[in-house]
Amino acid sequence: MSRREYILTWVLVIVACILTLYMLRAILLPFVVGFAVAYLLDPSADRLEAAGLSRTWATGVITAVFFGLVVLILLVLYPLLEIQVSGFLARAPEYAERIRGIALPFLEGRIPGLESGELDGMRGVAADFAKQSVAWLGDALGNLWRGGLALFNFFSLIFVTPVVAFYLIRDWDRIVAKIDALLPRRNAGVIREQMRQIDEALSGFVRGQGSVALVLGVLFAVGWSLAGLEFGLLIGLGAGLLAFIPYVGAVIGFGTAFIVGLVQFGFDPVHLGLITGVFVIGQTLDGLFLTPHLVGGRIGLHPVWVMFALMAGGALFGFVGIFLAVPAAAVIAVLVRFGIERYHNSNAYLGAGDSET
Repeated sequence: MSRREYILTWVLVIVACILTLYMLRAILLPFVVGFAVAYLLDPSADRLEAAGLSRTWATGVITAVFFGLVVLILLVLYPLLEIQVSGFLARAPEYAERIRGIALPFLEGRIPGLESGELDGMRGVAADFAKQSVAWLGDALGNLWRGGLALFNFFSLIFVTPVVAFYLIRDWDRIVAKIDALLPRRNAGVIREQMRQIDEALSGFVRGQGSVALVLGVLFAVGWSLAGLEFGLLIGLGAGLLAFIPYVGAVIGFGTAFIVGLVQFGFDPVHLGLITGVFVIGQTLDGLFLTPHLVGGRIGLHPVWVMFALMAGGALFGFVGIFLAVPAAAVIAVLVRFGIERYHNSNAYLGAGDSET
């Protein structure tokens, strides 16, 4: 097989895989989630197996504990989050009105040439924007429920995902060995090295950054709730979820909490100080302990690249695309770095063989 035929074959395989994912996206969610769970839990199963349990028993214990905790957390949090989401949407117009009442008088005395008529126009624009934003958020949540959970069959997610995860964890090592046996022997070492870098980037981001997001979400939710912030549980968990994207989630989460606190308490230095203090404690803990120990320097994925991948994956494949976005981003990033490294060592970059002029 010539080099051209070899490249064409791989291009056709990649295109066929993408088309297959797109056509089957409506049923893939439980399998993709099961694969993600298996990837997360395989190291724990390896440790239990090394401790003396058989692979099947280790897999059963890990799977049962993980999904048991997930069900327990959902049973505890769902009623609270449902109340907070409904309350936040109901209060959103009032928040917009109170923010406008605070901001516009402040701007009126500080922006030269701002007339009362212009302020009225700004009030109208702000009111329309607030109404449209609330309407859009409500529609988005409704579409998420109707087009997401119904389309991907919520019950298949509940019952199929644990089964898929169990079998993948049990057979993980054998699957990896069979894939390794299929690698072309001449390039096997190079391919293994690229896969190692992909695994390092994924484990650093998913396992490491996911653990950071979980800890920060719990800390912010508990801290802001104790500080008396309305919807502190919702905002705190949302801030932790957004912390999955480094730096961006922290800014958005704290900004939302501070704005809600400003509307709720006004310019009360005690309550605003408590809200800010919880955020500072969380970021200090993250900077000194969480990220250095749980993530380290293993991510290798730029936050902007992660955001683009999540948005592109969601737009193309829905929920399935969101779950596939980070692995795809890691694969592309590693391959791009490999291509750049090869280019830097090539004659095209070094100019070797060029005739002198």
